Amino acid sequence: MKTVRIEHVGPTAVVTLDDPSCRNAISLTMAAELTDALTGLDRDESVHAVVLTGSGSAFCAGADRTVLRTADESALRQVYSAFLTVRDLGLPTIAAVNGPAVGAGFNLALACDVRVAAESAVFDSRFISIPIHPGGGHTWMLDRATSPQVAAAMTLFGAPLRGRRAAELGLAWKCVPDAELLQTGIDMCDRLADAPVGLIREIKETLRIAPGYADHREANEYELRRQVASTERPEYRKSFDSAR
Repeated sequence: MKTVRIEHVGPTAVVTLDDPSCRNAISLTMAAELTDALTGLDRDESVHAVVLTGSGSAFCAGADRTVLRTADESALRQVYSAFLTVRDLGLPTIAAVNGPAVGAGFNLALACDVRVAAESAVFDSRFISIPIHPGGGHTWMLDRATSPQVAAAMTLFGAPLRGRRAAELGLAWKCVPDAELLQTGIDMCDRLADAPVGLIREIKETLRIAPGYADHREANEYELRRQVASTERPEYRKSFDSAR
């Protein structure tokens, strides 16, 4: 692949957007390569989690200028496919945001389950200044990740958030020094090293559908079925046998 790099650190796959000369802007090539890379990792039983980051000084500077210049439906859908693949991945995902995450790059970060921000991180919708309507489910993801007020400030008024402020508002799980960013993401994923990958996927799926429960009782019934099934796993039984 020309614009995406994959490294395996134990059970964690580190996926790096690797076109630093363009500040990792999403071209049609990058969108296709990222989709292919993540689809392959999703089939790999040895991978328990994915960290997504950028090379150089930016996480992702948004959509490539060629894509923006054309901005036809076909090209936009190809870029969106990258966000949707991240969002739909069966594995847990962490965005290690190492610099500006702008527009489409912000979408990539939002599509991950968790965001860890470097002190140099900047989350910037920037659609209003191009000017173009937000796309890729940006408003929906941002509203869910933060609040209607934060979503309005960032999309309507073009207010960016730097790493520490993003963490204060819940857009990022935490903000860490730049030099600690990638290892922080990997360390979080290491906690899943001994967990059954099937269980990891099931919990992620439960988190995905949780907002659609009618009430607590419905959530309780769904989780009860999943929890009982998980007790039949050999790993669960083994944990009690080893404690004797």
